[in-house]
Parts: sequence; structure tokens; C-alpha cells
Amino acid sequence: MTEQHEAPSGVSGRALQKDIPQATVARLATYLRVLAMLADDGVAIVSSEELAVAAGVNSAKLRKDLSFLGPNGVRGVGYDVAKLRTRIEDVLGLSQGHRVVLVGAGNLGRALVGYGGFRRRGFTVVGMFDNHPEVIGRSVAGLVVRDVADLAPAVDALKPTIAVLAVPDDAAQDVCDLLVASGLQSILSFAPCELTAPETVEVRRVDLAVELQMLSFETARNAPPLPEVVHAVSGRIAHRAPAHTAAGHPALKHSTTSHSATEPSSKGSVVTP
Repeated sequence: MTEQHEAPSGVSGRALQKDIPQATVARLATYLRVLAMLADDGVAIVSSEELAVAAGVNSAKLRKDLSFLGPNGVRGVGYDVAKLRTRIEDVLGLSQGHRVVLVGAGNLGRALVGYGGFRRRGFTVVGMFDNHPEVIGRSVAGLVVRDVADLAPAVDALKPTIAVLAVPDDAAQDVCDLLVASGLQSILSFAPCELTAPETVEVRRVDLAVELQMLSFETARNAPPLPEVVHAVSGRIAHRAPAHTAAGHPALKHSTTSHSATEPSSKGSVVTP
């Protein structure tokens, strides 16, 4: 039997969303990306072990995450890739897709609009805005950049569900206020500053500098010791090492002098890291 069990009757993705931890939501997005790749490769069934390895988690954590979605998979067989993908999309609110407006037509904004992966994952950029006269009116990835002064009426016409901010730090809060006033309740900001918004508005911030700093920390932590440090530490250890020439010699086996010579003294006997 290869058929995946359906979710309990009457239980929708929306009904399950309130019970799913934020960390699990992040991993569900990763599972969805892997499932999309498997589907593109023509894979119909995937085991929990295979999916876990591809997603970079252990299989026990994966099974616990997927348990929030209701019954899934068949023991000894695995998960139906297409059905599990649809189920995760439903829970993540992707079933109907999302219309996105982007404010900021600089280098980052243009790169984001030109990224084809958004559309494949259900996010369609329907509008792009900026306040720079030299940018307004230009075409970027098939979209004409509009004046941010027209954002409010444009939002009313475009009906977006998500807004993306790719604007300088000093402009982010004003644009956020304008989006909130226009009715947007989901905002993704690439500005490094904290944004203030009503509790009913979900604001997520992507600080690329922080992510780079985290990578820097991991690089430094995993880097091998510097050669001069290794040499200094090994030299100090060698200097304190017991003399092996006297060890086991019959004439010195019970010698008190030999014993005290090979014992480290209490003073300075611990090497400071």
C-alpha cells in the first residue's frame, strides 16, 4: 500500500496553524522546498529518513514536525510526495498563492523582483514602488516602477497580501506606516532597523549583516588553531613532560628522587588555554 493517509475529515490547514510551533513552521518550509525538488525529479514516494537527510534534520524531529499536519504516510512505505507537498502548502497558507508588492527599486529590490523562485513557490510580485525620479517609470522584470506616493491607492487596486521593504534604514518606518495604513498585515523588511507596527501586523526582518556575522562566528569557531598557537602549546607541554629515560629502570624503580622528578609541581601545573 502506497497511499498516504488523508488528514482528519473537516480539519483544514487553518485549523492546525494555531498549534504549530514557530520552529516547526520554519522546518516545514524546508521540507516543502525538498519535496518540490523531489517532485521535479519525478520521485513519487519518499521515506522519512530520506526526507530528513535532504532537509538536514534527524528523522525523529521530522516525524514530530509532520505529526502537526495530521496522519501522514504509511509505516514501512513512506510519504506520498505530491500529497505531503499539498498538505504543507495548505498549512503554510500557500494554497491560494500570494500577491506581493515591493517597495524599493535599488539593487536589492531589482534582484528580488527578478528572482524566479518566488513565483514557483506561490508568490507573485504584482507591484514595485520607489520615490527616486530616475527610477520611477522604469521597467524591472516586467513591472513598471511606480511612485511610492501612489502606494495607498495601488494597494487598494492590486490587493496584495504581503509587502517587502528593500529601502534604506531611515525610510523604512515611514514606508511601514504607509503600508499599515493601506491595510497590509504582513511585511518583510530588509532594513536593519526595528520597525514599530500594531500587534495585528506581522513584521519579519531579514538583516543580512547579522546573518554574515553569524557565518563569521561559525567560521572562526570551526577554524583550525593558528600554527604559532599550536607550536606554543605543544612546546609548553613538552617542557613539562616527565623524563622517560628513567622510567622502568631497575635501579631507579623505587627511587624517591626519581619519583619527585617526574611529578609536576603544584605551582604552574595547569596550562592556561
